[in-house]
Amino acid sequence: MENKQAILNFLGIARRASKIVSGQDKLLSEIRNSKVHFLFIASDTGESTKKKFTDKSNYYHVPVNNMYTKEVLSNAIGMKRTIVGISDRGMAKKLVELTNNTKGE
Repeated sequence: MENKQAILNFLGIARRASKIVSGQDKLLSEIRNSKVHFLFIASDTGESTKKKFTDKSNYYHVPVNNMYTKEVLSNAIGMKRTIVGISDRGMAKKLVELTNNTKGE
């Protein structure tokens, strides 16, 4: 299976396991409290929002994936979102591995 699709499938599993955080205010709070371990930012997110979350994730050392559009992310989790955080450390670790493998393709 292609890694990009594997990442999306894994994101869907995280959603069903209730291990995602969404909503800008909630996400910012959870990032500050070190409860988000991986972040998806849609590639077509507005510049100010993208900068805000990229800066926050860099400061708090949260890995970021921004290779998917809003539509693709929304389809993967079954609800309209542009930014999605993963709250489970183990799932975040697996997503980092998958993302790093995809960059090499």
